[in-house]
Amino acid sequence: MRLGVAALPRDRSFRCLPARDERWGAPPPRAGAMLGGGARAAKPSFVSYISPEEIHIKEPIEKEVNPHLLPGELLLCEASTVYKYVQEDGSNRGTYGKLVCTNFKISFLDDDSASDDNEPQFKNKIVGENDITLQCVDQIYGVYDEKKKLLTGQLRKYPEKLIIYCKDLRVFNFCLRYTKEEEVKRIVSGIVHHSQTPKLLKRLFLFSYASAAPNNTDGRNQTVMFETLEDWRDELERTKGNVKYKAVTTNEGYRVSEKLPLYFVVPICISEESILKYEGRGIPIWCWSCHNGAALLKMSAFPKEQDDSTSQMQKAFLDGIYKTISKPPYELLKMDDLSSSLPSLQDIQTAYTRFKQLFLIDNSTDFWATDVKWFSLLESTNWLEIIRRVLKKAIEVAECLEIQHTNVLLIEESATDLCCVISSLVQVMMDSYSRTKSGFQSLIQKEWVIGGHGFLDRCNHLHKSEKEEAPVFLLLLNCVWQLVQQYPPAFEFTETYLTVLSDSLYVPIFSTFFFNSQHQRDTNKSGECLKTQSGPFRFLTVWDWSVQFDPKALAFLNNPLYAEKPKPDRSQRKTARFKHQRQLSLPLTPAKPSTKRGFFREETDHLIKNILGKRIGKFINSSDEPPNSLREFYDSWHSKPVDYHGLLLPRIDGPEIKVWAQRYLRWIPEAQLHGGGTIATAAKILDLMEEVQSLQVKMDEEHSLSNQLYPLAPGKTWKMKMTWSRGMMNLLI
Repeated sequence: MRLGVAALPRDRSFRCLPARDERWGAPPPRAGAMLGGGARAAKPSFVSYISPEEIHIKEPIEKEVNPHLLPGELLLCEASTVYKYVQEDGSNRGTYGKLVCTNFKISFLDDDSASDDNEPQFKNKIVGENDITLQCVDQIYGVYDEKKKLLTGQLRKYPEKLIIYCKDLRVFNFCLRYTKEEEVKRIVSGIVHHSQTPKLLKRLFLFSYASAAPNNTDGRNQTVMFETLEDWRDELERTKGNVKYKAVTTNEGYRVSEKLPLYFVVPICISEESILKYEGRGIPIWCWSCHNGAALLKMSAFPKEQDDSTSQMQKAFLDGIYKTISKPPYELLKMDDLSSSLPSLQDIQTAYTRFKQLFLIDNSTDFWATDVKWFSLLESTNWLEIIRRVLKKAIEVAECLEIQHTNVLLIEESATDLCCVISSLVQVMMDSYSRTKSGFQSLIQKEWVIGGHGFLDRCNHLHKSEKEEAPVFLLLLNCVWQLVQQYPPAFEFTETYLTVLSDSLYVPIFSTFFFNSQHQRDTNKSGECLKTQSGPFRFLTVWDWSVQFDPKALAFLNNPLYAEKPKPDRSQRKTARFKHQRQLSLPLTPAKPSTKRGFFREETDHLIKNILGKRIGKFINSSDEPPNSLREFYDSWHSKPVDYHGLLLPRIDGPEIKVWAQRYLRWIPEAQLHGGGTIATAAKILDLMEEVQSLQVKMDEEHSLSNQLYPLAPGKTWKMKMTWSRGMMNLLI
């Protein structure tokens, strides 16, 4: 059976159907009569027009409920007396309300929307529980005589029921049988048109909000945006890569390429003339430097179809570049064409499309129908296998950098998709700074936002072409989640942070995930696309989390059990530096050693294979095993204690690759853990932390009042912290 993890706590009341259909003069539908996709129940032998006494009848609301509109948000259409189903137990329970569509979102408003009595304790200030941003709409279905039909374009007939599937895996079921026919036409046509019809970039709500919203952010964001030359030079200095690499200004004014950022880093040997001549293609661009001097680079490949003279010239140029980077025996260079060693973007999109269907559940009947064949369905999607292959590739790169002291050059057609995934994963695994909250956000800015990942096309925000759509960034978050759940103390952020970050992909008030390149953002930011815009737009960044959450909710994004890196003693820094670098991959705390054979031990082979079946055994014992040298590196690292501030290698054997339960199962009530799961545990830990901090303040006050007559010895403070840490860990068990 599947086990999920509850999302942020919600406090909502559920209501039943009215006693009579007010529009058609017929009785309300029976429980289970409209279970989109479920089995149709047998018809009763009689019809009762009186609801049972035990059913509480909730009449439609009469008071006016208006939507909360953001700056620049306009109400486009609405419909009253819409019935929203609560498909938790297969019944047709729910509540009446108003369904509205704006240029930002689709929203359902009931009588609870007008009061704060039932508001959840922790909520998003931009998108509510019953709000769907237009970019978050995946597919819309209409139900005609209990048959589902995909709604696109102009509609000739309007459905009795509307089902909206969201990209964050929510499913909304609205009954329109009680709504006036004119309102049904307006609301259905409006929702389909504004959420599914291709649109221009300037029509996104991002621009309406940026031109109308006041610029009142707190400005305390510590994320490095990599928009200036100084940011790149500071990153070179931080990683000690400034000896062999340089930040260049060749692309200022985007005179080299609109796909490249304004500033980037290349090997010192590369001249500006070469960058201009080849328009950035075939130029190794620096990503990160390891402590031993080996560097991770990426490169966009030359077009495959070239005449002979051009191909020979490009080959001679590349040979010269490789010779300057690879200088045996001091420095070596390994080239890795990710287009041939990893799944294609089309394969990734196909696998994720199949995978997400397991979680877009209409009702309880669908849930339990798939539960008996869950593992076989999960395996057939190939999504977890793609995650495993990507993590394995990142381990290969880490082994080259860490053990072989070899420079690694990642090659891809545009170097903005799989290159971003692998380079980001390698840095998260090898650089403890990237495992802090500000460090991870800076990494996303450097490799994805400034690096030119096509968020606009890959997320299909404009609904122009599904051929370009692929969940590449979501693939990265899934891989990072594997590391977070395997090594929680190594990360300053939580899985809830990753979940919220994945949701922010579809919130069009932040510019972070809504452009294909820095050039596209800068061009539109200046207002050149909108003739009526007099000044530059004030785009928000998603890294200012205070826009979405209040401080109490923000606490769930931070890991209270993060093993913060101790600050080195200045007097010993010079003598300890070299020793520290050599011990970066040597763990410090005990960990369970892994078996050299992978997941199966000899004594449990027969038992586990019989339990999981041949199909799962085939999935676990994949033929795509790491090479011997890589396997030795992998097993050797896992046989040692873990250093949470050194190298981290994910466990990738068999079922070690798991489903990100919090993100994918959070909207399915049947899959929730009793007691709230990790969110409830985190809330208890945070409450204890507040209590410990308040006690610490009182102790400090008592200590100062005693005029240092009875100082608290350092050893006692340390013992108190250790006792508290053990208490926190007991909560997690």
